[in-house]
Amino acid sequence: MYQWQVCLITWNVGTPRAASEPYPVSISPVQDTIDLKISDTVLRGTMPQNSSPPYPKLRNIEATAVTQGGQHYILLNDPLRLSDKQIIIPQALGVILHLCDGTRDAGAISASLAIRYGQSISPSEIDQLFSALDDALLLDNDAAADALLELQSEYRSAPFRPPALAGASYPSDKTTLKHQLDGYLEQLEGDQGTSEARGLVSPHIDYERGGAVYAHVWSQVKDAAQDAEVAILLGTDHFGIGNPFTLTRQNYATPYGVLPTDKDMVDDVAGAIVSEVAFAQELNHRTEHSIELATVWLHHMRDGEPIEIFPVLCGSFERFFDGESDPENDPTINSFLDTLKPSLLNRKTIVIAAGDLSHVGPAFGGQPMDLHGRARVKSADDELIAQVCKGDYGSFFEAVRAVEDRNNVCGVAPIYMAMRILAPVSGEELAYDRCPADAQGTSFVSICGIVLN
Repeated sequence: MYQWQVCLITWNVGTPRAASEPYPVSISPVQDTIDLKISDTVLRGTMPQNSSPPYPKLRNIEATAVTQGGQHYILLNDPLRLSDKQIIIPQALGVILHLCDGTRDAGAISASLAIRYGQSISPSEIDQLFSALDDALLLDNDAAADALLELQSEYRSAPFRPPALAGASYPSDKTTLKHQLDGYLEQLEGDQGTSEARGLVSPHIDYERGGAVYAHVWSQVKDAAQDAEVAILLGTDHFGIGNPFTLTRQNYATPYGVLPTDKDMVDDVAGAIVSEVAFAQELNHRTEHSIELATVWLHHMRDGEPIEIFPVLCGSFERFFDGESDPENDPTINSFLDTLKPSLLNRKTIVIAAGDLSHVGPAFGGQPMDLHGRARVKSADDELIAQVCKGDYGSFFEAVRAVEDRNNVCGVAPIYMAMRILAPVSGEELAYDRCPADAQGTSFVSICGIVLN
């Protein structure tokens, strides 16, 4: 008999993560069940009794491997947080998730497990798992759709998007936050600030690991950030599906106050790339950390003074890695640029690409990083940084495509788009670091800070 548990949790779960980066969680067996421990709080749930849909299909959810006592489990997370519930299941049941595609009922999945994988799990046990998934709103069905519409209405009618990570990844109190960010800046040596900067590549990893790199690059654009009339914020959309851009009319709040979104600019660009597409995944803005972590630094470098922003979540470029398609000839990307760039001609603008570089090692499905592996990744990162500093967006993209993005560079889209917006452009690398992503030191996320002139 397999055991799993629905866990009721709060969503302030510590540091933000790049795609596939594990949550800082631990689990422990308690009376033949599994408890989820987050931020030193354990809240137990019970198996739901409602009936599940006969042909269940999983929504776009995140599955994270966790280990306890030598046993391997899968933690299922909903990036949109439609529910306050999560589910942990034994890793052996992971294949059920793969088969949960809307074409099979519990009986068919049970038969598939027996024939294809030699696993004996009864339809009634599988139905129990389906009920748990349904209760946690992890299935693509009417209940999840209704919850999505309700959450979308709530998000759009609010006066601003509240900072999702304040109080968890960084202080929610502005005085404490200012002290923390100033602390990173005070550790720097040399001159700070240049009015000639037009943009920057900033990390979107948590401040605890990336604080020094944030400080290096943001200190050099302080004058530009204070002089700017509008900020274009391009962030990685870690959970976007298919859409190259996701816009929002919502204002962004930080602990320093509210940064108003330029709604006219949003509407102009949305009209050019088709509004239905531009706002289809708008709720991703609600929980996505990439733009949020950049807005906090922007607001800090402006000493808490607001500035109009244009926040854009950039979807994956994976669609360009196969075949001969190219982002330079993509009609949606070109329509975006053709509409946006003229609106910036008479306004002092700063363009911010919130993107990390490589994500390698077991934490991201790869092999442990030894000295040779670390050197190989560093060489690949250096090549990408060199192309950014030359302003050669075509070669930057080709360097990623040539290796089919084997290093999982999650900042490809925002960095590429920043270069296209500012072209012609050149850059200066100010900082680089490799941030640990597992306890064993065999996985890491590489980040950089580049000023764009």
